[in-house]
Amino acid sequence: MTLDRRSAMAGLLTAAGMAAASGARAQTAAPGSGNFAAALPQPTETIDLWPKGALRMPASSLIETVQERSTDPQVNDRAVWGISHPRLAVFRPLRPNGAAIMITPGGGYKWVVVDKEGYELAALFAAAGITCFVLFYRLPHEGWAAGPDVCLSDAQRAMRLIRHRAAEFAIDPARVSAMGFSAGGHLCADLLARFDQPTYAAVDRADRLSARPFIAAPIYPVVSMSQPFAHPGSREKMLGPNPTAEAERAHSPDRNIPANAPPTFIVHAEDDDVVPAENSLLLRAALRARKVPVETHLFTHGGHGFGVRRAMGKPAAHWPDLFLAWARTQGLFQG
Repeated sequence: MTLDRRSAMAGLLTAAGMAAASGARAQTAAPGSGNFAAALPQPTETIDLWPKGALRMPASSLIETVQERSTDPQVNDRAVWGISHPRLAVFRPLRPNGAAIMITPGGGYKWVVVDKEGYELAALFAAAGITCFVLFYRLPHEGWAAGPDVCLSDAQRAMRLIRHRAAEFAIDPARVSAMGFSAGGHLCADLLARFDQPTYAAVDRADRLSARPFIAAPIYPVVSMSQPFAHPGSREKMLGPNPTAEAERAHSPDRNIPANAPPTFIVHAEDDDVVPAENSLLLRAALRARKVPVETHLFTHGGHGFGVRRAMGKPAAHWPDLFLAWARTQGLFQG
């Protein structure tokens, strides 16, 4: 199946329509600041991660804020920060095939870029029958007591909660996967490496379930927190200006890969001038050393943060189809 912008729009319309028809809670997935309009119908079905609110709140209250960065009224490019109610925005396909993907957008751990690395991809894969969940995760530099592990706590909890509620979404709890972009790719890689590491105290029955992704797809990911390949902004937002060598090691997924890490699909552009492609190569080498199946696609052109829209007209635009073909071979779905 070849995916395109029309498929993405159809998926987004379906997700919004099904949520409205099912009477889902009408919490706006990305609240606005009053100075922009959504270019497409927005998903209205959300799942709060923590039943009694986020754990170990910062000393200073956070105000969730959205900045619209696009100058094109037909395209949104929103960045969200101050997230104190971590949640999943749900994209239901018209005909679910039983597979699910949790998507972690990027943003350098400064903010969460919900459109080009979240909603657009979720709509695209929903059009292929995959139920998608876009994660609004807490940011480690905003004063959370859990520090650099706070976003991993949200990712682990989200995976468990999706599995716990799988029947509501007609998905197979065994086939819940993870995909992330840039800093969200770091979170995805951290999850595939440390899915079994306790980062929070269990709050309900959902936390008895595994957080291990069925498959994982870090796309142009931040991986290393050590020089020379670390992305300086992500490193500082996660670990502060002068991290110790131990902190760098603990939060570099390539240095923490277990033997039971999930099969992994990696994409990067050789001309990425923000996050060097060596990050993906380090992750690939670490996975191969552990004999974990890994598929890697390196494109000559693409730069950084291409998602779908910025890859149009380039060979890198085919990465979603390559992912689906590979995911099918791994058993994520049939057909």
